[in-house]
Amino acid sequence: MKKNDPPKNFHKFSSSSEGQGEVISTEAQKKVIGLFGGSFNPIHNGHLSLARQLMEKAHLDEVWLMVSPQNPLKQQSDLLGDEERLAMARAAVKDMPGIVVSDYEMHLPRPSYTWNTLQALSRDYPDREFVLMIGGDNWASFDRWYRHDDILKNYRVVVYPRRETMEDGLSGIDGRQVSLVEAELIDISSTDIRRRIREGRSIRQLVPRAVADMIKRNGYYA
Repeated sequence: MKKNDPPKNFHKFSSSSEGQGEVISTEAQKKVIGLFGGSFNPIHNGHLSLARQLMEKAHLDEVWLMVSPQNPLKQQSDLLGDEERLAMARAAVKDMPGIVVSDYEMHLPRPSYTWNTLQALSRDYPDREFVLMIGGDNWASFDRWYRHDDILKNYRVVVYPRRETMEDGLSGIDGRQVSLVEAELIDISSTDIRRRIREGRSIRQLVPRAVADMIKRNGYYA
């Protein structure tokens, strides 16, 4: 991946116990990458809109869509193959500067726990700062995540609310290591898209045209 110049006015949050939460400036400024993980089965317009909003509102240089091969807390019986989901995601972001599709997790040991991914990325890309982005539903169950305490000690977390968690489940967000970003949510789900395909209904308004064409041409989810 091509290395770009770091942002000029970036401030990062201290993760040390002393003075935690204080904003400090750094001379060796790093490119800030937001990690937006998911199965993207398939990727849709809601994913893309959210990625753009988070990149702007969380002041990120890029958002990496981390296409996951397996979620330890969620099993999907109709999960399309890794290469197929990657191909659709790449087609979807072709003309979206700053939005990058990554197959990084697919080359890590499985299951692909987030802590392991973050540690591997930090080791392989020492010139970048990685920020974990998760929905309010995942934040509500974050204490079940593998080594969740270590994640909070070492990485910033950006939480975006989901409709089912707008009113509750967002406790513990203190604006330091964990921050809440308000984002406009588009009512689209991959589950509904797969259902529509099985029922022979149109998905043209729900996914980018290139993705709809790939699904139809290859008979995905039918």
